[in-house]
Amino acid sequence: MSDITYTAKDYKSDQYVRWCPGCGDHAVVNTLQKAMAEVGVAPHETVVISGIGCSSRLPYYMNTYGFHTIHGRASAIATGVKVANPALTVWQITGDGDCLAIGGNHFIHAIRRNIDLNILLLNNKIYGLTKGQYSPTSDKGAITKSSPYGTVEEPFIPAELTFGARGNFFARAIDVDLATTKDIMVAAARHKGASVVEILQNCVIFNDNIHKYVTDKEVRADRTILLKQGEKMIFGKDRNKGLVLDGMQLKAVTIGENGVTLDDILTHDATTPDMFMHMRLALMDGHELPLALGVIRSVDAPTYEQEVADQIASVKARKKERTLREYLLSGDTWEVK
Repeated sequence: MSDITYTAKDYKSDQYVRWCPGCGDHAVVNTLQKAMAEVGVAPHETVVISGIGCSSRLPYYMNTYGFHTIHGRASAIATGVKVANPALTVWQITGDGDCLAIGGNHFIHAIRRNIDLNILLLNNKIYGLTKGQYSPTSDKGAITKSSPYGTVEEPFIPAELTFGARGNFFARAIDVDLATTKDIMVAAARHKGASVVEILQNCVIFNDNIHKYVTDKEVRADRTILLKQGEKMIFGKDRNKGLVLDGMQLKAVTIGENGVTLDDILTHDATTPDMFMHMRLALMDGHELPLALGVIRSVDAPTYEQEVADQIASVKARKKERTLREYLLSGDTWEVK
């Protein structure tokens, strides 16, 4: 953290932004620059890593160190950067195809290892760069260039993968709510360990309005719930709806009806290690229950790079330094005549 005060402009490059007009990626890059300024890590101490896809062009537009890598390998490259130089703040920008298809294995293991990465997963439920094929998050039945009669596959839910990989931080945002997205990015940056932020993002060309059922201003208040640590789980245009636990399942109720009071409404706790409630909140989809936005899970745990550094220091303390020749001759040796 630097004593210098930064602005969003300090993180903007001089490159022309090449995304389609109306693409949700424009909102993401602008919001990320504002979030970085609020966190206050210097641009030269920040690295932005991406794979392949429309969202993966983002490093070009950042006045930081950056690396536009290859398809699905952003997590692997970001891991190497962070472990080699833990002092750097590393952001990974990825899409639902790049991250969850070819990059799925790297993604889950980066989370399992709890490497201190800030992963922004832009989810438009389509392959945009390669012109409209269905992705691992496309809804079952989605008609696309590669599924003209509708995909028969069940989609991944990013939160479910994150929790299955023992993830400690998961949040969700929508591209049209810049203020909330910025707050979530700041929280992700300040979390020590692997943080995953799913951003529901619109592709105006190949999957336009795919998230409209929750992002449209007319319905957003009733179909989404913004979770805040230590606050009641309340939502709705009139702020009169809330979530309660009905047996083992969540249930939406109206405060003031059927004897329901504010005291009956659940209080959000993102910090509890148990995933029971976090999983149920993350699986709400905006239909029968509101889609959960905000920081759903934020639990402290040792990070991979710190564990590696501690192990190296421990081994060094127990063993004397050796020359290369001593290392080479320390095991079984033989002489060839």
